[in-house]
This record gives sequence, C-alpha cells and structure tokens, in this order.
Amino acid sequence: MTLGISTRTPQHALAAMLDRYASQRLLIVGASSFPALDAYKAEHPEAVVAHANPGALPADLAAQRFDFALVVDCLEHLPKREGFELLAGIRNLNASRIAVLADLNACKWKETDFFALGLQNNENFQRAEQMLTLFTYDLHEYKQVPDWLNARFWANPENFGKYWW
Repeated sequence: MTLGISTRTPQHALAAMLDRYASQRLLIVGASSFPALDAYKAEHPEAVVAHANPGALPADLAAQRFDFALVVDCLEHLPKREGFELLAGIRNLNASRIAVLADLNACKWKETDFFALGLQNNENFQRAEQMLTLFTYDLHEYKQVPDWLNARFWANPENFGKYWW
C-alpha cells in the first residue's frame, strides 16, 4: 500500500514520535544529527541518548536495551545486507520501538524490504526530487491478540488459567 505525500516535514514527524514516546533511553543510528533530536535533548536533559555511526553497533551499545531507536541518514551509507543486519539486530535485541527515515532511491531498498523486517510505512515526504519514507516498528502494536485466545474456546473453560502442564 502506497501512502500519499505528507503535509508535515520529516523533522515534524520525528519530533512528534520523540514526544509521543518520551523515551528515557534513546538510540540514534546515523551519519548526522537532526534538529528534532536537538530539540528533544533540550527538553529532556535527563534522557540518555546514545549515538552510533552507520554500520554494526559498537559492542557497548549492542549490549544495551533502549526504549526507542531512530535510524536516520544511515541506510544510504550501507550495503543492503549490512542494513538488514543492523535493523534486525536493533529490532530483536536493542529496542521495542524503531523509526527509520530513508531515501529508498538512494539506499536501493524497496518498501517490501522493510515489510520483511516487520516495519510499517507511516509517512512519505517529498522535497524537490527527493522522496523520504518513514517506517516504524512497535513490538507492542505489532500483532493484536486474537479473539480466540480466551477461555470461551477451551474444551474445559472452567480450567482456564488454573493448570500448567
């Protein structure tokens, strides 16, 4: 599914995500800083913000858990395989929430590559000839609990939650 072009700027979208989650431990992976992050750090001086350059995470960061990870200006600087490994590692080990802002033409990724990692397309931004796409992953919203997973569908509903075997 292709979304239309957002009326917001990428910085507004990133600032809104940072404010929404109000993370105390934040991982930023990218080649450069961006204004939304600077504003967030000014508003939340108590927040721990770790920064990594594009590529595999350094051992000290790879061993930590973060509330939120932002990958901005990163995939454009990496081979596709390294980008996959980076995003999958962050998703599986380092953060429950991820936001990736990428120029699909510059990084040679397709939208389906992000879908394969469980990310969703949230917004598209266009500036002159450049098209940026914001993808997100939130473990808590990834899959809804199915309606059949309750006592009503058990053979003996009176035993639901009583016995573990």
